[in-house]
Amino acid sequence: MSPSDALERTGTARVAGLLLAAGGSERMGSPKQLLQFGGASLVQRAAAALHACRCDACFVVVGAHRHEVVAELGDLLLETIPNPGWEEGIGSSIRCGVQTISARGDFDAILLSLADQPLVSREQLDRLLASFRTGDADIVASRYAGTVGVPAVFGRAHFAALAALRGNRGAKALLEAAGPDLASVAFEPAATDIDTPQDFERLSRGRGCS
Repeated sequence: MSPSDALERTGTARVAGLLLAAGGSERMGSPKQLLQFGGASLVQRAAAALHACRCDACFVVVGAHRHEVVAELGDLLLETIPNPGWEEGIGSSIRCGVQTISARGDFDAILLSLADQPLVSREQLDRLLASFRTGDADIVASRYAGTVGVPAVFGRAHFAALAALRGNRGAKALLEAAGPDLASVAFEPAATDIDTPQDFERLSRGRGCS
């Protein structure tokens, strides 16, 4: 992307927020989206952060425990995207969400976030959005625990690769292969993700997890 292209994009890129909340929580043994932390469920916390950030529209992919997860969203203005193939893995949820957003035709990027990173904040999401909208990188990822990961903003040039994901393969490989297309914003709390009862116990005790 040339400097002039970046200048034209500055502050104007339309970004759709996409929250993944369709998983079956096999390792947890109960729906982790519904776990309570800090006075709210994990999916409610993630949805509230996404809804409050500077995205132009917000979507949430639901699958397992769909009705309970949707009920947690309350009055938050996130459009739900059902994923009937959620058992395939996270790749199917990314694919489902990206295909829906792409069909709208008016988004320049997607901010991808997860329901099981309870320490991700609106402020961090806005930092990612600002970096994308004012920079020349086509992907802006969070940097933590010596690596890069989600939440991350993917420009339209990467929609096809996201929509091609299959099985339990998430966006990590795309981030690692991005090279000069990638910028990152440090946010160590994103290293805390909840997959097991032990993870949640550490979170509840204030020790974090990864």
